[in-house]
Amino acid sequence: MSAYSALLEKMYNTPQTWLVTGSAGFIGSNLVETLLKHGQTVRGLDNFSTGHRKNLELVREAVPSAAWSEFTQIEGDIRDLSTCAAACAGVDRVLHEAALGSVPRSIEDPITSNASNVDGFLNMLVAAREAGVKSFVYAASSSTYGDEPTLPKREDRIGKPLSPYAVTKLVNELYAEVFASAYGFKTIGLRYFNIFGERQDPEGAYAAVIPIWFAAVLRGEQVYINGDGETSRDFCFIDNCVQANLLAAMTENPAALNRVYNVAVGERTSLNELFEMLRAEAARYNPAAAKVSAEHRDFRAGDVRHSLADISLARQYFGYEPEYSITRGLARCSGWYAKYL
Repeated sequence: MSAYSALLEKMYNTPQTWLVTGSAGFIGSNLVETLLKHGQTVRGLDNFSTGHRKNLELVREAVPSAAWSEFTQIEGDIRDLSTCAAACAGVDRVLHEAALGSVPRSIEDPITSNASNVDGFLNMLVAAREAGVKSFVYAASSSTYGDEPTLPKREDRIGKPLSPYAVTKLVNELYAEVFASAYGFKTIGLRYFNIFGERQDPEGAYAAVIPIWFAAVLRGEQVYINGDGETSRDFCFIDNCVQANLLAAMTENPAALNRVYNVAVGERTSLNELFEMLRAEAARYNPAAAKVSAEHRDFRAGDVRHSLADISLARQYFGYEPEYSITRGLARCSGWYAKYL
């Protein structure tokens, strides 16, 4: 039995109260669903600026009615400290997903990105520490690696940030370190690498290229590839991300705390390869998709050229073992994309 399977079995027999911020978002709603399916009481916090109520409706449809009765949604903003304090009261564990993602959005509006991602993060740290929560896991980002060219990306080597968004995620890690040293409040940060899967918003922060391209190919519309298409990413299916969050939140290894970890698969896929994969998947639902071609255009400002994660640290400290490759992940979620996008 894997560490994750054993954990899920244990959780079902030991219910606790969890707070998931960004609960109506892509990653947050998948965390809510998994927690409810395994006997947990869940409180969600979201201001619905980028999250969607329909995601929570899909969670309600996916879980038993008795499990759904254990969910409470708070509509509020992490930029308000009193809201964060109320959300954290009586909570055992926090999964902090709320943020304004997207490199382009942060370049267009760095002020709002900073307010949500830095001020909001600090509010959550303060509120969680004062509430005495047992664990605090937060969404970090592979954008923190910036212009560091070495592959694979290792947690102890980062470069200069290439966007305001990357700056905010780096500041999150610095604040987490300070809260550990100044207050003894230890956290775990998860540097996500291009998460994709069901309930992903094409306008969202993580790997939005996948739902955008899939929908376009399915409809026979033009697909645009930034640059020469040899830009590569470590695409990670949502179930791998959920696994990492729960293992990190429930770890009993004290050496695992106050660290950041890569959450990825450890495999690199170019945009050209990704387009071919998506076209093949879309053709299962519309044979005409096989004839769609891609057009190349200029590179996008702030984008990292290549990204590939070393995931050995997460394996070592809390037993993370991704179950889904990009191929298996796309096969799993393509039906959802075809239905909803």
